[in-house]
Amino acid sequence: MGEVSDARDVSRETVSVSLEPEPPAAAAVFGSTLEKARAFTEALARNGEELGLIGPLELPRLWTRHVVNSGLVAPLLRPGRVGDVGSGAGLPGIVLAIARPDVSFVLIEPMERRVAWLERQVAELDLANVEVVRARAEEVKLRGQLDQVTARAVSALRTLVPITAPLVRTGGELVLMKGSGVDGEISAAEKVLRKYRLSDVEVLVLGEGVVPESEVTRVFRATVGAA
Repeated sequence: MGEVSDARDVSRETVSVSLEPEPPAAAAVFGSTLEKARAFTEALARNGEELGLIGPLELPRLWTRHVVNSGLVAPLLRPGRVGDVGSGAGLPGIVLAIARPDVSFVLIEPMERRVAWLERQVAELDLANVEVVRARAEEVKLRGQLDQVTARAVSALRTLVPITAPLVRTGGELVLMKGSGVDGEISAAEKVLRKYRLSDVEVLVLGEGVVPESEVTRVFRATVGAA
């Protein structure tokens, strides 16, 4: 037991040295669920690179660029059933499930080792509002069943909309995290947006005044019409 305890202490020390200090924005974003956000961030810092979930340069910006960045989307979600396509490391799916325990999440991920990671986090964090499904978004049997769908760093809109919009019920929403080039993606996807009957298309910039300007969260939001 002593050796196990010592190993854990060394692991925690390594994380504390390498991991970005928790920013003040974390408390504002997570509120009463901050402890679970801390536990998830520390687990990702310990295991993320080894499991291929994050790159080797991400630890010094893990909180700001990834965890808080994902959590900023939480106020846009409605009580209901939300799908996260390509959940990967749990960004944003696990983070949003922590921040919004009143929302039910379906994390959709095709890679077995990533599914195992997600299931482990769901168990360790006691996230009763999360279901993990191993499948490609194109193949998952959820057509028209979700109230909203999220995704982060999956693909450009002209590719992403055709695999996410069919999962959303009529009147539901796509809430897709995008980079600074989102306006160009919208222009390139005009035909796709019409084909999938998206309306009320907008780009929201979240976190201004809360996180550094370079780390604000951009969200493509649109309502899904009848097929």
